[in-house]
Amino acid sequence: MATRSKLQFIILGLLAQENRTGYDLTQAFTDEIGEFWQAGHSQIYPLLARMQEQGLIDYERTVAGTKLEKKLYHITPAGRSALSTWIATPTPELAASKDEFVLKLYFIDSASDSRLPGMLREQLNVHIEKIAHLEMRRQLLFGSEAERQAHFGHFLILDHALQRERDYKQWLEGALRMIEKA
Repeated sequence: MATRSKLQFIILGLLAQENRTGYDLTQAFTDEIGEFWQAGHSQIYPLLARMQEQGLIDYERTVAGTKLEKKLYHITPAGRSALSTWIATPTPELAASKDEFVLKLYFIDSASDSRLPGMLREQLNVHIEKIAHLEMRRQLLFGSEAERQAHFGHFLILDHALQRERDYKQWLEGALRMIEKA
């Protein structure tokens, strides 16, 4: 499935949770689902227009403050149906990871490469910071059992991200130990 169509379903899912402006949708990619999917303003706004033309979403014009007019988007019954069908569709393939650090490692020929310790330590710090961020988000969003149950899928995604980062950290620590012995 093309990235654009996946983005369409992400937008439908976000609108199924609550009505949002284009700005709110863009912010959701930073605040909520940025841990596992990215999309920018230039992708979202043109897609909103196409989705509205297709009858998957619609909007109401609202006024914020005294003059600022905004479009408040909501999902239509056709959009809910499309979202439900997409969620039920099997996902049999793994997505390719685009990890630039791993790509760079591929081209390191020797454990004694002088660049390697710095690269590994830098990435270790990146992943330690990411773990701290994810733990803070989990506490903020899911501090109680009721909050976990109300948004269980989101909780599972955050839990997965934490496990992935902890595993990555452990792998980096092991790699550092290996090059220290070399």
